[in-house]
Amino acid sequence: MVGRRAIIFHGTGGNPDVVWYRWLAERLEARGYTVEVPHLPGVNVEPIATFLPTVLDGRRFDEDTVLVGHSGGAALLLALLEHVEVPVAQAILVAGYCTRPNTREEPVLKESYDWAAIRSHVRDIFFINSRADPYGCDDRQGRAMFERLGGTQIVRDDGHFGDYNQPYERFELLDRLIP
Repeated sequence: MVGRRAIIFHGTGGNPDVVWYRWLAERLEARGYTVEVPHLPGVNVEPIATFLPTVLDGRRFDEDTVLVGHSGGAALLLALLEHVEVPVAQAILVAGYCTRPNTREEPVLKESYDWAAIRSHVRDIFFINSRADPYGCDDRQGRAMFERLGGTQIVRDDGHFGDYNQPYERFELLDRLIP
């Protein structure tokens, strides 16, 4: 057995060293996970059609893989889950969205999704959104994904769950959701 793996995808304009990403990685590593927190400056900059192959290239996804995405990284998970070859154990979309949440361009979004394929490629899926998200990645976005995919929707009042002006160095809820 290869063991449990987790990949944490940062949001638009982010990097692996902001907000709760490293904290969560350390918590999971302490429980035996192999964790990757890739730096992907092309998230929500490059069009998803050309960006997704670079994300998939060289990465292995299997039934023991946990995927966590924040903001643009959560939107990236929708496209990624359409294309993985086997169902992953869990996906958690934090401040995720499936349609444009505001007036900015969102190259990470696809025009349409194969919702059945996404659902068939993940055993357990969570949507964590805030009613008070300043970018529109709010509970309505979470509800739109939940209605298409099922899983569990969690609604909080925690802004964007970390941002340049919102320190969010720990995220205990995520640590509890991942077995």
